Amino acid sequence: MGQTLDIRKLLKSVVAYNASDLHLVSRAEPQIRIDGKLVALNLPVLDGKMIEDMSYSLLSEKQKKEFEEKSEIDFAIVLPDIGRFRANYYRTMGDIACAFRIIPIEIPSLDDLNAKRIFKELIKREKGLILVTGPTGSGKSTTLAAMLNEINETEQRHIITVEDPVEFVHTNKKSLFSHRNVGTDTDSFANALKFSMREDPDVILIGEMRDKETIEAALTAAETGHLVFGTLHTNSSAQTINRIIDVFNGDEQPQVRAQLSTSIVAIISQALLPKIGGGRIAAQELLITNPAIANLIREDKVHQIYSQMQLNQVESGMVTQTQELIDFVMKKVVTKENAIQFSNRPEELARMLQSL
Repeated sequence: MGQTLDIRKLLKSVVAYNASDLHLVSRAEPQIRIDGKLVALNLPVLDGKMIEDMSYSLLSEKQKKEFEEKSEIDFAIVLPDIGRFRANYYRTMGDIACAFRIIPIEIPSLDDLNAKRIFKELIKREKGLILVTGPTGSGKSTTLAAMLNEINETEQRHIITVEDPVEFVHTNKKSLFSHRNVGTDTDSFANALKFSMREDPDVILIGEMRDKETIEAALTAAETGHLVFGTLHTNSSAQTINRIIDVFNGDEQPQVRAQLSTSIVAIISQALLPKIGGGRIAAQELLITNPAIANLIREDKVHQIYSQMQLNQVESGMVTQTQELIDFVMKKVVTKENAIQFSNRPEELARMLQSL
């Protein structure tokens, strides 16, 4: 029975069903994620041996050794005529299990994503920090890829990406890309950032700002004349700023607040919601730093940022997630129930939807 399933055929089905992920876990049949929901494929229930036979065929000897030592591995793989995938192998109850996420080979443009017009202005900045945040699977990598694609089509820049693993691979158009894989091309995010200063970058993408060293290096790069893009697993602008500050000790925090107040250009916090009639849409909250916002960050009044974002959204270009979701509900793009379920301020949203 182990021979009846072919990993390449399973990954082909991800593409065929327009799914985002494939899961192989023992004691269950293979499952794929379509529009955010898991769907079991009508195939035999897997056991550890079947998964091992299938999944090991995609690993090099070095990767097998790493997986056997650490019991988990992250990597990206291109399968000709099928597509590009980000893979994670792990162990569950002693058995090997796998999660594959499809990475589009065609890089979307900002127009393809119906991105707000202001995104095209943000990427023209010479320096500063642009953060895209949200839970896993909220389309952060896709938004960043589209922003870098816009730079690639319009500016002559050297763009260094540091990722674990590299997801979207850009073709050089006007810009020059150096893609770096943590683990194979560099030891760590922090190390790659430290050395990137000697690699003459204009733009740096950090796949994940997960520790103090990486955040410090990102802030320094943003201050010293580089445009830095990064991601965090946070749900709102205020939460993002607090998460960065909280990584540091109390006595370091005033300096970090001062650095953030001058270096943050924008924070895009997004969630992917199911659309009425199928498919998904990104709801984006957008904070753009202005003198008032910078002042609140510096003076440790982050809790007041939200009310500042609510003011004159039309002139400032800022958007709260609540406003975006109300717009989606009014236009019948998403259901009221889904809007409330995915909201970072469900009580506020429910109250405002009731009064409409």
